[in-house]
Amino acid sequence: MKIINVLVAALLVAFLGSCYPTQTAGNSGKRPPGQVKKATGSKSAKPYAPGQRKK
Repeated sequence: MKIINVLVAALLVAFLGSCYPTQTAGNSGKRPPGQVKKATGSKSAKPYAPGQRKK
């Protein structure tokens, strides 16, 4: 009986460990400029906007 319990527990851990979220934000997983600004502590989101990256 112990072997069955260990086997069931191992399968449960393997099953739950293989689950991961597949949803991402828009733009193929990139964060919006305002969120990047908050994370970096910058005062402006302009450098992180798509049309402003080369400037």
